Amino acid sequence: MTDRIQGVCDPRFEAVRDAFKANFSDHNDIGASVAITYQGEFVVDLWGGHLDAERTTAWQEDTIVNVWSSTKTMAAMSLLLLADRGEVDLHAPAAKYWPEFSQNGKENVEVRHFLSHTAGLSGMDEPVEGDALYDWDWMTNSLARQKPWWKPGTQSGYHAITQGHLIGEVVRRVTGQSIGNFFRQEIAEPMDADFHIGTPANLDSRIGNLIPPEAAIEIEDNQSIASRTFANPKVDATEPRRHKWREAEIPAANGHGNARSIVRAQTAMANGGGAFGKTLMSDAGAKRIFEQQSAGLDLVLNVPMVFGMGYGLNNELMPISPNKNTCFWGGYGGSTVVVDQDQRLCFSYVMNRMESGLLGDPRGLGLVQAMYASLLE
Repeated sequence: MTDRIQGVCDPRFEAVRDAFKANFSDHNDIGASVAITYQGEFVVDLWGGHLDAERTTAWQEDTIVNVWSSTKTMAAMSLLLLADRGEVDLHAPAAKYWPEFSQNGKENVEVRHFLSHTAGLSGMDEPVEGDALYDWDWMTNSLARQKPWWKPGTQSGYHAITQGHLIGEVVRRVTGQSIGNFFRQEIAEPMDADFHIGTPANLDSRIGNLIPPEAAIEIEDNQSIASRTFANPKVDATEPRRHKWREAEIPAANGHGNARSIVRAQTAMANGGGAFGKTLMSDAGAKRIFEQQSAGLDLVLNVPMVFGMGYGLNNELMPISPNKNTCFWGGYGGSTVVVDQDQRLCFSYVMNRMESGLLGDPRGLGLVQAMYASLLE
């Protein structure tokens, strides 16, 4: 059975279609989608392949999958929206909104430290056992009690799972809503984005199972911050197949969507805070992404990273774009998000066959390169 590509692609971006096809023929993609908006309009919306490794069931236009840490861009956007409204001061202590968080020397940890992975809480001391990961109050109470693993604000250490609970609890304390509900009402519904943090059971028929990577994440030093981060909470790549995972709100890792829905949500961040005829936030609010918070070797990822407010920033050591005001992130296995405010581009790639990397792989990066090459022609 062939990996038939469906959808629309502006002729100017035909190189993206070619790269997408090549992902199936050259990089063993099984099912995937790619979407791009340029100047606020969709120019690419493609999908193809299959939902299973046996290639028996086609990936549909409305197929959604768990996108892992690409979800973090939605959590960050939610907090930036509250900051733009004046309801959250990103430079205020998190304890201003979440008083219990001040325990164990965290009284001066600021909200921005959550966005930039510099809060010193990349993993957890209390064992996350059974279904504790799905218990919002247990997770946030445990994080409130915990002592940071390094001095907050001094260095980034990727908060793989915990970032979503930290951001989400601020959102909950300020709005009275869970971050999943806030995101749905304030971002997903206005942007008509089929993206979910806490995915209802009635969408199960549209969810494709992820195909785990051949190699798991391995850290040699068991006492390192990186090892401790991935050891607790420990999440297996097959966890998204559980209903409890899908229905819980884990805003750093369990968002469900496809490339189109990610782009529909994130396009406003590339276009001065508005998209598709609606305004979510001010231009200044969208530009806050680029307030640099940290730069240097990340304690968990072990690569040089530059973080702004909630997104990784384009830099010489990790050049995702030829344009300065570009930010990005991605998810375990390969999903990718790029927001370019200079050229008003928004890009996403979502797939079901996972690779072992946390920072993308040739499939998504090749599509990004094809996008920028299309603009030079």
